[in-house]
Amino acid sequence: MKNILVTGGAGFIGCNFVRFLLRNDPGVHVTVYDKLTYAGRLENLADVESRFGARYAFVHGDICDASTVEETVGRYDIDTIVNFAAETHVDRSILDPDAFVRTDVFGTYVLLEAARKRGNLRFHQVSTDEVYGHIEGDHRSGEGDPLAPRSPYSASKASADLFVNAYHVTYGLPVTISRGANNVGPYQYPEKVVPLFITNALSSIPLPVYGDGQQMRDYQYVLDHCSAMLLIIQEGSFGEAYNVGTGREMTNLSMVEILLDELKAPRSLIQHVEDREGHDRRYSLDVGKVMALGWEPEHDPEEAIRATVRWYRDNESWWKPIRGGEFQEYYDQVYGDRKTLEVDG
Repeated sequence: MKNILVTGGAGFIGCNFVRFLLRNDPGVHVTVYDKLTYAGRLENLADVESRFGARYAFVHGDICDASTVEETVGRYDIDTIVNFAAETHVDRSILDPDAFVRTDVFGTYVLLEAARKRGNLRFHQVSTDEVYGHIEGDHRSGEGDPLAPRSPYSASKASADLFVNAYHVTYGLPVTISRGANNVGPYQYPEKVVPLFITNALSSIPLPVYGDGQQMRDYQYVLDHCSAMLLIIQEGSFGEAYNVGTGREMTNLSMVEILLDELKAPRSLIQHVEDREGHDRRYSLDVGKVMALGWEPEHDPEEAIRATVRWYRDNESWWKPIRGGEFQEYYDQVYGDRKTLEVDG
């Protein structure tokens, strides 16, 4: 693994993975391939270029563009593809499913074809715990559980997972898949719930909590996820999926209370609003398989949330310019007409 193509490397998890990889493997060269949509920003990589310039390259491109993908793979003599490129936000998938099918499904197919044509390059697919759908009772999703996506976003990611597995079975492509719990940390576009609520609170704007706020999630720190992915790429078995998370859950309302406590902001900012369509009540991962490779997270969910709050508090120059224009239009479309709810407690 010497020349790695990181698609979607200007996005949240991707840019953190690029930094983590370059810091921890001095022999690797990383080429970031990114379309630079609203959530993929060159500003996320500015320090990477200045610090690792000789070991880093950037290509502006769409993963659905087969000719540009194949030309990039050849030009940089790529031996490993790590695919972060995706439309990722459930609310946006409800508004515009078409974009998710094109990027998450067709784009993944294009990358798989490029890997196959170059002699079966190493391929790692970055997926999500949402492919398992809502989890009942005390069950924790295992990698062998059926995929049961319930939103256009999770359906697109589940479809991509199936394509990745099919290329392993049919063509012998050396693939692995990681299915991550909710990531938090630096550089996450503030449409996602944790940075949305942090930046709202810093601006003294109410926090629109969906429904009763009792949805259960596993919040993991993004750099812990990055360390797990690198281990899976290096040590994982081909054709296998690996769940990645802390293995600990909390309610969304508990997450909100932690971030407000870290900011010393009032709970009066909490505003319960009408729930979104098809909202899964609980995700829960069995992470024993990746831990058997020798990995464990450095942060529990509360530590992950508090560290994330501190980063956004200290980096207003990164997020403040985002909170206008397209973002404000999106925010008004998603939250503007939602009814406020009265919730006990």
